[in-house]
Amino acid sequence: MSLTGTPIQAPLEEQPAGVDAAAANPKIEGRSTWQLAWARLRRDRAAVISAVVILIIILVAIFAPVFATITGHGVNEQFRTTGLNPEGLPVAPGKTFLLGTDDQGRDLLVRLAYGSRVSLEVGVLATLLTVAVGAVLGLAAGYLGGIVDTIVARLVDLVLSLPYLLFAISLVSISHPGMRIVIIVIVVFGWAAVARIIRGQVLSIREKEFIEAARSLGASSWRIMFVEILPNVMAQLIVYATLLIPVSIVAEASLSFLGLGIPPPTADWGQMLAEAESIYQQAWWFIVFPGAALLITTLAFNILGDGVRDALDPRIDRL
Repeated sequence: MSLTGTPIQAPLEEQPAGVDAAAANPKIEGRSTWQLAWARLRRDRAAVISAVVILIIILVAIFAPVFATITGHGVNEQFRTTGLNPEGLPVAPGKTFLLGTDDQGRDLLVRLAYGSRVSLEVGVLATLLTVAVGAVLGLAAGYLGGIVDTIVARLVDLVLSLPYLLFAISLVSISHPGMRIVIIVIVVFGWAAVARIIRGQVLSIREKEFIEAARSLGASSWRIMFVEILPNVMAQLIVYATLLIPVSIVAEASLSFLGLGIPPPTADWGQMLAEAESIYQQAWWFIVFPGAALLITTLAFNILGDGVRDALDPRIDRL
């Protein structure tokens, strides 16, 4: 205040010429959990490389008929004269057959491309069904509790006590080997682990304030489970699904290797390994290339699954 009693006004802070007020005071924008997870995942080099490898495998599976057209070799076409040597053994990789042939004189490259279709179809379909069944039963057991929880727990104990191969052999004896049997076996033995994980998550969520608020507003149990609780366990489901795909692919290849999976002459990686068992010493490519395809596919999905798990973990900050 001046000597005359007039209040002294503080001088306004000078702004640089040409600077907008909004630019001088930028607004801080929040990001959702999924945006943060996507940012972390993009910075994970191993996960990005694995995703590229998986994309290449998917493209190979989609364009398998194109490989057959370019080479002029059908997936089940046998070349008895050019695809087998005078001793009746497969021909080594060369100009005519880039990856060699199998014991029937068929182009191994074309059969590997078609085999990727079977592995991806079984892996994705079996995983989706496994996660769906396990999520529904886990949500019901964790939220409803009581008799529902007891029944689901006893079913989980029953599934975990069943011998895997004996169950598969029993199904094959009742029906014929095929993709449907393989998917059923994988789903039956896979949903229990998903249900246990989701049940534990639901038990820690069902007493939260937003669940109590939804319950007080008269929301039904089904609405609370699938609208309020399910989005909060979706991250765990995505991570488990990503890690379950390679498990399903290996399970399908193992069943086919034992003669319980995809029947011949359908191209299948596990079946190729079984066919190469007796002649791999004379035809190394017959076992190396299907084995490498199976290894690369499962390894890529596992690394991507680890990356997704780390990206969705709120305790990890890579930014």
